[in-house]
Amino acid sequence: MEHLKPFTTSDLKSLLKKRPKETKFGEHILLLPDFNDIYEQMLKLDVTYVIFGIKEDVGVFANYGNSGTYSAWDATIKNLLNVQSNAFTHPKKVLILGHLEFESYQNKVSSLNQNKKKDILKARKLTSKIDASVSFLMSQIVSAGKIPIVIGGGHNNAYGNIKGTSLALKSPVNAINFDAHHDFRAEEGRHSGNGFSYAFAEGFLKNYFIFGLHENYTSDTIFKTLNKLKAIQYSTFESMMVRQDTNFNTEMDTALHHISSKPFGLEIDCDAIQNIPSSAMTPSGFSVNKARAFVNHFGKQDNVAYLHICEAAPTPETETQVGKLITYLITDFIRAHENI
Repeated sequence: MEHLKPFTTSDLKSLLKKRPKETKFGEHILLLPDFNDIYEQMLKLDVTYVIFGIKEDVGVFANYGNSGTYSAWDATIKNLLNVQSNAFTHPKKVLILGHLEFESYQNKVSSLNQNKKKDILKARKLTSKIDASVSFLMSQIVSAGKIPIVIGGGHNNAYGNIKGTSLALKSPVNAINFDAHHDFRAEEGRHSGNGFSYAFAEGFLKNYFIFGLHENYTSDTIFKTLNKLKAIQYSTFESMMVRQDTNFNTEMDTALHHISSKPFGLEIDCDAIQNIPSSAMTPSGFSVNKARAFVNHFGKQDNVAYLHICEAAPTPETETQVGKLITYLITDFIRAHENI
């Protein structure tokens, strides 16, 4: 694959920090010996989870968002490798594949102006090219019978995740999105705000549940659209956490009923978590512990097809905390699924 940068033994050695009388996660994960035919190699490996990163913020730029999601993979991998290896973390079930990198696209976007419509259109064309790489890699992993764990980039990559999974399974899939935003904007060229609407329109996405939608940032037009479509359901953050018309656990069960009858993608947008550096950071959102409970609840379902954690935008000052957050979510997911 043109954009896949393998995670090598040399990379592992440079990031792993061993300590006496301790065993780190990175000491037991698997790596591919070569990258000539990754599908055939994954097929033979006795692993359940394939972790890879996406280093891009092209789709975020194309949606008039703030850049920085490019950095989430680097912040995560150095933290993940150095948590403890024990009966709770299951590193022997994990293959670290590497990351998708789009350096030339990033360079092009860095010279564009969000205030110019023609530049936005250029970024949206580049986002479509990223879609192709993401969907192909996802299809390879799912076809090999593994569960992808996808880290970084904008929420535009939900489209590639869903399409690739659907193609591998030869059937539309469902999705649950832990998000302050619906990401069901118009099909106006690809960006981080319309991954689900494109996937739905093209028949890759069947049932879709948006968990924790913020009422202040959802237009009346979108609410009317969502309310017309039986395949789409949602709960709002305010209904659960402010007015308490319903509660977190009840809404998780409602969402599960909507999406769990067939393979589904588990999408976690860090914009939904309070005070986490992201492309649309919020002062009012779910706590980290609520996000972890959510991942645990859906991670322990038989039909969960993949995990995607996106939109985190760490700065040099916050990369350790962001890396820890995403690592918690990854290990929560693995732990939940291993305990089915």
